[in-house]
Amino acid sequence: MSGPVTTNDTDTDVHHESARPPCVEVIEGRVSEVGSLEVSRVLPRRARRTVGAWCFADHFGPSDVEVAAMNVGPHPHIGLQTVTWIIDGEALHRDSLGSEQLIQPGQLNLMTAGRGVSHAEETPDDVFGEIHGLQLWIAQPESTRHGDPAFEHHGSLPQVELDGGGRGTILVGSFAGSTSPARTDTPLVGADLVFEAGLAAPLDPSFEHALIVVEGSVTLDGQEVAPGSLAYLGLGRDELDLVTDDHARVVLIGGEPFDDDLLMWWNFVARTRDEIDEAQREWQAGADRFGRVESTLDRIDAPTPQWQHG
Repeated sequence: MSGPVTTNDTDTDVHHESARPPCVEVIEGRVSEVGSLEVSRVLPRRARRTVGAWCFADHFGPSDVEVAAMNVGPHPHIGLQTVTWIIDGEALHRDSLGSEQLIQPGQLNLMTAGRGVSHAEETPDDVFGEIHGLQLWIAQPESTRHGDPAFEHHGSLPQVELDGGGRGTILVGSFAGSTSPARTDTPLVGADLVFEAGLAAPLDPSFEHALIVVEGSVTLDGQEVAPGSLAYLGLGRDELDLVTDDHARVVLIGGEPFDDDLLMWWNFVARTRDEIDEAQREWQAGADRFGRVESTLDRIDAPTPQWQHG
């Protein structure tokens, strides 16, 4: 499930510096819809466009699939990686590379767009109950963003026990002494953290970090962060210390500050308007660049960029 980003949250005139601790900058998610599924979009926002190379984060569900299923027809991407993490339920990924992969709780899908890829995501017909999870985007650096597209599925990921009784699953990068097998193009981390009362873990101080609160409310540095929000923690923090009254689940994201000036529009991550214009024209024309996806869902047309309206 992916995008699109809105003009509201991707204003190229807004530039954010990496803050240093003590810093807890809380950003409430914007409610949006992708297909029939309601999501809380916590990144990008005008208040904070990136955290390291992480440039997009949707928290979806929990939703009953009979009411709001994940059915997003074929659509394109450039210059990014999609990270799909399912907490509950199942989803089916199909892409223009010929991949067809069911993803279940505890598994990770990572698709690299490079110069161009297309995919579709749907809820299988025989799946009932709830769907709950996150999709995140990682901006690719100059060294890989024009490269070949790729897809990888990880059926199991490393887990770590954390001080205070917490448990972590490492989605990408390294955390608390363990490293995910998932590809990374820049130094970064992503981890799913579950705890009942408290949690303590080391952080890389060369990274800026943020927390996406998925379940429960957490307190950090005396400040409460509610579900559906992102807490930006800044650069230079070497420890994470969280408490909750009952049960909480958060996704930690972080990385070295991403210095490239990104231009994000619709489902594309680029650097210039010309790159966006070319990708939009080629998708609309059915060019070979994005391939074809074998899906029963309707192909999604790309809108016209706002700057082309004069």
